[in-house]
Amino acid sequence: MSTGLNDEQLKRVLQGITIPPQPQVMVDLHMEQAMPEPDMARIAQIISQDVGLSAAVLKFVNSAYYGLPRKISSIQQAVMMLGIHSVANIVNGLAVKSELSDGAIEQLHNFWDNAMDVASVCSSIANQIGFKYQDECYALGLFHNAGIPLMMSRFDGYKAVLEEGYQSYDFELTDIENKKFRTNHSVVGYYLAKSWALPKACCYVIAHHHRAQKLFNERIAGDSKYLTFMSILKMAEHISATYKHLGKAAEDYEWMLVGHHALEHLELTEYDFEGIIDTCREQGIGNL
Repeated sequence: MSTGLNDEQLKRVLQGITIPPQPQVMVDLHMEQAMPEPDMARIAQIISQDVGLSAAVLKFVNSAYYGLPRKISSIQQAVMMLGIHSVANIVNGLAVKSELSDGAIEQLHNFWDNAMDVASVCSSIANQIGFKYQDECYALGLFHNAGIPLMMSRFDGYKAVLEEGYQSYDFELTDIENKKFRTNHSVVGYYLAKSWALPKACCYVIAHHHRAQKLFNERIAGDSKYLTFMSILKMAEHISATYKHLGKAAEDYEWMLVGHHALEHLELTEYDFEGIIDTCREQGIGNL
């Protein structure tokens, strides 16, 4: 099923992919692709560390061009299906598209690091609690804040607003964003996730990931699976200290509001949660 992309197909793949890949990731990929026998598992592992590249690969493999009966959310599976030439074209196309200044690279550094960390922790938690959607949890963790770099590039002063939101005791981040910019990173992230053909559950949770308290308080029949994804994401954000890395906040005010809901939904005690944190530490992931 592997095939190369022509220029028109590549253009369609890149349409809407506006998060620039990490420069070091591009270097690592090009080095692996230049090997006499490129290791596809290694290429998949490198791609899975980057939001923009992962999005491009998943968007294409889930497009009408392949006509798969069900959506793929595993980077490993997508890379194996696409093959080395298609993956190389996607990578090269994104490399040409994103010419970042040193300042822009530095500004997005925390975003890249935190996205990868949250993704790894989400996947670990899913595995620890026996939730079968491990690949989807990884994708959710990697893409949940994908709207942030777009907001940052579109609006001057967005970083200050982001930090203000994380530092507000009542955690009114999206309300503050809406007031200042008439949109917020959750909404932007939702449309990106939808355009990348992410699973429905991922799109839904991304759209509402800073309205978790409302979802838990107003739960309706059929919400259980979505609330499990949400609970895992909130735990992963807390373990990865997103509030520190993106918001420069001293406390995780969002976790204070929703943490007990997440643990209760998953039928976990505080002691259980400490065990999950310890396991993540042993795996070398998380920042608590």
